Amino acid sequence: MKKISLYIGAASVVLLLGACGNSGSAEQDSTQQNDGVVHISSVDSDAEVWDHIANSDAAQEAGLEIEVTEITGGTQSNNAVADGDVDANAFQSIEYLKSYNEESETNLIPIATTYMEPMGLYSDKYDSVEDLPNGSQVALADNPANTARGLRLLESAGLITLEEDFDDGLGTPDDIAENPKNLEFSLIDDLTGPRVLSDLDLIPISNTVALEGGLNVLEDAIYHEEVNDDNKGNFNIIAVQEGREDEEDLQKLGEIYHDPEIQEYIDEEFEGTKVEVDESIDEVWGGIK
Repeated sequence: MKKISLYIGAASVVLLLGACGNSGSAEQDSTQQNDGVVHISSVDSDAEVWDHIANSDAAQEAGLEIEVTEITGGTQSNNAVADGDVDANAFQSIEYLKSYNEESETNLIPIATTYMEPMGLYSDKYDSVEDLPNGSQVALADNPANTARGLRLLESAGLITLEEDFDDGLGTPDDIAENPKNLEFSLIDDLTGPRVLSDLDLIPISNTVALEGGLNVLEDAIYHEEVNDDNKGNFNIIAVQEGREDEEDLQKLGEIYHDPEIQEYIDEEFEGTKVEVDESIDEVWGGIK
């Protein structure tokens, strides 16, 4: 497995955060646009994928030089795109991007779909959602997009019913309309999910976190999302600054991602859990934003 070609440490992340709030500056917007390299930020397993892409035949054939920057933290990665410190990022779902735009009053734009990693419901104590007893302890990820996504997954599994106006980007347990099993909810750092399974009855865990904790959503979850239009808010995307979405080199990122050899690598490396999604971004984004 190749190492990330460039790593931004804590001090650099602080500098990125300090740059926030001036994303409209023409000087900042051009920071990474004129050196002949496409700079893309990513994190964890997605950074591994993009490091592989950067060194692939597909990138070479497209005439694209890609530099991958690993920035820990979704907000920091989006700030880096908004401030022009990188050209694009690839790590987040449509709903995550929507939440970021709403909370930061920024307008990043998705230019291509990439994949969906099904979120799963995991339990060390029970083999099915039907086995959960009254008053079960359920932990949700303590970030807006994954809190809402976990609740929506619990509804899909038939455990709760959400209010009709539930916000898939910002919804909370306060938006539960019916809770027949009297599930009790707590919020945890989503990175800790696999480590605290034995302390709780049920945890919705995103696939990136699950894989890093030795869990495969297709094999170990007692229930998981399906990749379909009902879950299009959970499709992952490549995001750029508004106004840059038609740039040819940035458009090539999506094309390269869906190259068959790249997809073969991803499928083998991540045991089929990064399910390819190659949909029209206009149709997907237009139905969400």
